[in-house]
Amino acid sequence: MHRQIEVVFSPALFKYRKLKDNTIIVIVDILRATTSICSAFNWGVEAIIPVLTLEEAKEYKSKGYIVAGERIERNFDFADFGNGAFEFMNDKIIGKEIVHSTTNGTVAITMAKDAGANEILIGAFSNLSVLADYLSKKDENILILCSGWKNNFCLEDSIFAGALIERLLNNSRFIIHNDSSYCSLELWKLAQSNLLEFMDRASHIHRLRNHHLDDVFEYTFTLDTCPVVPRLIGDKLKNALLL
Repeated sequence: MHRQIEVVFSPALFKYRKLKDNTIIVIVDILRATTSICSAFNWGVEAIIPVLTLEEAKEYKSKGYIVAGERIERNFDFADFGNGAFEFMNDKIIGKEIVHSTTNGTVAITMAKDAGANEILIGAFSNLSVLADYLSKKDENILILCSGWKNNFCLEDSIFAGALIERLLNNSRFIIHNDSSYCSLELWKLAQSNLLEFMDRASHIHRLRNHHLDDVFEYTFTLDTCPVVPRLIGDKLKNALLL
């Protein structure tokens, strides 16, 4: 039986989708949450607790948790770390559980959790191959939920969706029958020969550059630097490859 792959371009569109039975949701927020999450697991974090609100994050902080995240490209005042991938390459997170709250990525994670997906996974260019291999062994449909930016379409998230689709279509059990998936695949075909250069068209690239947060771009668009598959188990993200 064929398994379908669908892309939803932003959380604002997700509420209009009726989730198919037996669906895995892949959360994508390339700039920057899902790239940072993969970086943290590659560096040895035990678990990440994604939370929707700053109030939740502050409550965890009062209990002694390490807190990371941002709002509109700025760290909130009680955060120990921001939301950049390089910040998680830090021995202080090894073996720890940290709390994470961001403008877009943790919103999408919360929506996926509320929708009742079979599994919720984290995707980035940095874990593309291991994520595709993990999904290729599953029997569920795949929905790729792009976090976007404040509910808007983002080029980088959609191109990643196309890269993942291309890998999955190498397995004959996967099919696509929706415009968003075809669009993402065609964008990836245009971008893949020089991904970093192509991404200079992305508005979020320029937004982050204006905030002097551009040091991580080359790392972000380098494939397969983090052989991890973060999966939401209850309220915590853990590396599914170690479960």
